[in-house]
Amino acid sequence: MRQIYILNGPNLNLLGTREPGIYGAQTLSDIEKLLRERAGDRAELVFRQSNHEGELVDWIQEAGENGAGIILNAGAYTHTSVAMRDAISGSMAETIEVHLSNVHARESFRHHSYLSAVCRGVIVGFGVKSYTLALEAFLLE
Repeated sequence: MRQIYILNGPNLNLLGTREPGIYGAQTLSDIEKLLRERAGDRAELVFRQSNHEGELVDWIQEAGENGAGIILNAGAYTHTSVAMRDAISGSMAETIEVHLSNVHARESFRHHSYLSAVCRGVIVGFGVKSYTLALEAFLLE
């Protein structure tokens, strides 16, 4: 059974209350429940969230060591973290970058991702569906 890590970066623990006009009203727990239901017995899902870059790097490396895929919403680290980029590249973990909002329709500093070039794909702007689309991409393999 395929193992897929769903890794969430800083401030995603605040989903549901943080700027719901941008990020929606669903919580990270709601997203976890939805993805677990969608995956059923087709994949083993590992959900994690951290506000700390080094912890996210450790989990990316762990996923790579386990041969797992990664659905990654790195939050603001998308635009700042060379360390996470290097972890994805170095661990060879197949990663799909996701964002709830359309980062390209927002502030200019959100238009650049350090991660996209080393990811299998990028899904932005579909709210919670960004996660389900990424999950389906892994499950269709």
